[in-house]
Amino acid sequence: MSRPGDYENGRDWLRAELADSLDEEIEIELEDSLLSQQIAEIYDRAHPDLMRRSDYLRALLRLQAELIRLQDWVVHNKEKVVVLFEGRDSAGKGGVIKRITQRLNPRVVRVVALPAPNERERTQWYFQRYTPHLPAGGEIVLFDRSWYNRAGVERVMGFADDRQVDEFFRDVPDFERMLVRSGIRLVKYWFSITDEEQQMRFLTRIHDPLKQWKLSPMDLQSRVKWEQYTKAKEEMFARTNIPDAPWYIVEGNDKKRARLNCIDHLLSLVPYEDVPSEEVTLPDRVYNKDYERAVLPRELYVPSKY
Repeated sequence: MSRPGDYENGRDWLRAELADSLDEEIEIELEDSLLSQQIAEIYDRAHPDLMRRSDYLRALLRLQAELIRLQDWVVHNKEKVVVLFEGRDSAGKGGVIKRITQRLNPRVVRVVALPAPNERERTQWYFQRYTPHLPAGGEIVLFDRSWYNRAGVERVMGFADDRQVDEFFRDVPDFERMLVRSGIRLVKYWFSITDEEQQMRFLTRIHDPLKQWKLSPMDLQSRVKWEQYTKAKEEMFARTNIPDAPWYIVEGNDKKRARLNCIDHLLSLVPYEDVPSEEVTLPDRVYNKDYERAVLPRELYVPSKY
């Protein structure tokens, strides 16, 4: 990290710090660019109206600054916020979650991505494994997939029978109304992509060694069962889109626009505002003329290869 003393004046240092911040975002964006030339050309033809990276980064940084204001408001007012991110495999849920949390305090904003239930959890009340992760006052929890697994993957892949699915649909509206009555602000997003777009994204994962870990046998089966997932999604909307906790659909074929639109919409749902804060001042360093810094052995240091 740069230090003020490395530059001639404070303005140069601030400029360098901003450059570091942009580099961090560009580094994340490069994840979407490590494709074979052939796949990249196919992707570009399928997305002729891609947003310019400079426009995207400016908009994203502005929205991330607003997310910090939202975070401060949540902490100050002891608010409780839960955001569910659902959608087909490769729809972009993880990408928007990463951009939301990127500059926020992990002690305030937590991401919950639960693995498949174990033997004990399969014998519990269905919602029981999710309730320990709900927020206390002053917290935001982002669920990367949620209790709606039962309406989607568990149903389509045969991990839940018809009786369990019907019981879920009967229970979930009451469960979510209970959350809202308890003071939780509950927001539900569904990321929607086309059949062709999902196929394209799966191909990029197959050909990108940095993303192959994202592909599981379950993901590949979701391609085979596209129509079953569509029917399950439609019934889920019909039976769980309640006034207390409505669904919001994010059109996800364009990753950059989907991220910006989702963050902007989330900000619009919460009446946050600036909160009182104490002015931060840097205290003077205390110097002890008798103190001498110890010289540590070289083997304790990480090798400087770069």
